[in-house]
Amino acid sequence: MKNKRHLTQEQRYTISRMLKAGCTRKEICIATGKDKSVISRELKRYGGKRGYSASQAQEYADIRKERFRRKRKFTGEVEERIIHQLTQQQWSPEQIVGRARKEGVAMVSHERIYQFVRADRKEGGTLYKHLRHRLKHRKRPVSGKKVLIPDKVSIDSRGDIINNRERFGDWEIDTVIGKEGKGAILTATERKTGVLLMKKLKRGKNAKSLANELFLMMLPYKKFVHSITSDNGCEFYEHRLIAQRLDADYYFAHPYSSWERGLNEYTNGLIRQYILKKQSFIHYDDDFIKCIQHKINRRPRKNLNFDNPLNRFFHFVALAS
Repeated sequence: MKNKRHLTQEQRYTISRMLKAGCTRKEICIATGKDKSVISRELKRYGGKRGYSASQAQEYADIRKERFRRKRKFTGEVEERIIHQLTQQQWSPEQIVGRARKEGVAMVSHERIYQFVRADRKEGGTLYKHLRHRLKHRKRPVSGKKVLIPDKVSIDSRGDIINNRERFGDWEIDTVIGKEGKGAILTATERKTGVLLMKKLKRGKNAKSLANELFLMMLPYKKFVHSITSDNGCEFYEHRLIAQRLDADYYFAHPYSSWERGLNEYTNGLIRQYILKKQSFIHYDDDFIKCIQHKINRRPRKNLNFDNPLNRFFHFVALAS
């Protein structure tokens, strides 16, 4: 019964090709050997705003399968595998999990591995020394209240048009934090051109205030905002409000995966040439912030054939107008 209800990756590509060719659902049922209810459910579940995509449908199906799979146990065999790949190969938890899934080997989540490493460190162990960042990326205590952001959509659900930077108008956002966690600057980077928008936040990392400031900052370019990707910081708690007001899709990167927002991280590094770490933001006014923004946007970029982000940005704005 299970095989009759579930679709393979090949069958999903068949559906995608036949839909593009204008075939009927009855014809698709015959080609795939599936009941019409299976095809209808597939298209309803994974159709999306821009039509059915076989690769995206397979991705969603894998995530769904993983979510409902019985929780794995941290067995001795799993622990031995983790320790070996950490200490002998210096693999990251994400790499350990990814390879295990590829090989069909039982494995816990990457966050569970981080918990294991933290516990080992607390007991005087040295596993953390084999991580590239040695757990230095985690500024907040492991214990304590954790803010859960509701209705998050994972970056896994992002389409190839965003991942491959094929479209103008997909953005990454983040915050640059001041001394002792006080004060914050909101940054937004457009993925195709690299252009930067930045704004000092009057109320720091307050989520409601950030949502309002982001909307006002991006309002002049609202028609060029198709998607936004951020990390999992509590300051992005109001992501639904942001998405609604900007009429954009909103995605969250995986925890501890800054490379998934690589352009934004790179741009924040450029900002740190002007605003050093562990500095207070008290004396930085809006004019100073705007000056930094202009300087960075006028820098020539190798990946833009030494054109600058500002020129590229307004080139696409003109094309779309």
